[in-house]
Formats: sequence, structure tokens, C-alpha cells
Amino acid sequence: MGKRVTYERSESFSTITMDDGKVNAMSVGMMAEINAALDQAQEHRSVVILTGKEGVFSAGFDLAVFKQGPEPLLEMLRVGARLAERLLSFPFPVIVACSGHAIAMGSFLLMSSDVRIGTEGPFKVGMNEVAIGMTLPYFAVEIARHRLATPYFNRAAILAEMYTPQEAIAPGFLDRVASSEQLLGTARETATALSKLDMAAHAATKLRVRGPLLEALDQAITSELA
Repeated sequence: MGKRVTYERSESFSTITMDDGKVNAMSVGMMAEINAALDQAQEHRSVVILTGKEGVFSAGFDLAVFKQGPEPLLEMLRVGARLAERLLSFPFPVIVACSGHAIAMGSFLLMSSDVRIGTEGPFKVGMNEVAIGMTLPYFAVEIARHRLATPYFNRAAILAEMYTPQEAIAPGFLDRVASSEQLLGTARETATALSKLDMAAHAATKLRVRGPLLEALDQAITSELA
């Protein structure tokens, strides 16, 4: 795919691995490579495993862009929002093998996927925007509103509450946790099982279930850009 994202296809699923050598910052370039990998997976009609480097799934948007002015910032937010929207409506199951920290945009990707498997360790999961002086993007608010458990939504969004991988299950950032040695194996077993679904029924049902979220997300993106 490029320097930061690799794509590997097997019989039952495809694996997209992010590794920019640092913290997997979600720059426009990184997200373009993820989209290119998703294009291949869609062409192959494949269940997707999305993962990161050891210790870091993604630490969020590229903070350097925030210093470049409103236009580059809005473009990064737009691309990030559309990537989340694509994952939420992807016609084949998407599994995240969360290989470590998943912060800010990294957590938005978790909430936008179908199955989220974390890894044991001293990692942080959540939306830290308020803690570092940023307002949570409109599109992230809508994703969190629909995907997090109600008692945790305000705490995670407004109070920037962060979680360990095990703690992140209750709010809804993760579904379960595996050891680092078992993470990819667990994700592959899950992907193989999900590959037996009727994909037409899966895609149609996903759109029905997430229709209100996708509509709200589209409106949020418009508000963001305005």
C-alpha cells in the first residue's frame, strides 16, 4: 500500500497493518493508505483485520497538522470522518486487533469497527481531547453516542476518561482482551468464523442497524466543515 500500511490476503480474510515507525498518527497520507487497502479488501470481498504495530494501534490524528492552519486541519478531520464512516458501513466484517494504545482518532476507529479485540498491557484507550485542550469533533461525538454504553458516554467524551484495555470493555471501546501472543491468532480465528456469514445479508443488515448513526455522522461532517 505504501510506507505506512501493508496489506496481506489469506483465504478467509485480509490483514491491514499500520506502522509508521512511531505512533501511527492518522495523517491524511496514512488514512489514504488505509483506504487503498480497504479498496483491495472490498475487491477481494474479504473480511478485514485492521491492526497496528506492537504497543500502538494509533495515538490519534497527526498533531503537527493542528499547527498548519485551518485548511489542512479541516481536510484531516474530513478524511478521518469519512474513513470512520467507511468502516461503519463496510460491506464485510471489520475486526480490529488493537495492538496497544488507541487514543483519540485511534479510539474512533475502534468504535467504527465490528469486533474489537484488545491486548493486555499498560495501554490507554479512549478520547483524550478535552484533557489536551481540544474540542471533540462533531463526528466523534456521534460515533461515541451510538457505540458507547450510555453510562460511560459523557464520562468518556466530556471528562476524557481513559481506560486500560480490560476497563475499555464495559464502555464499549473493546469487546474482549487477549494476550499479546494471542492477539492476532484470536483475530484470525474470529475472521475465519465471520467469513462464513452471508455477506449480502451482513451488509444490508449493517446498513439498517447503523442507518441512524450514518445519517447523524453525515450531518456531523457537514457541521465540522462549516
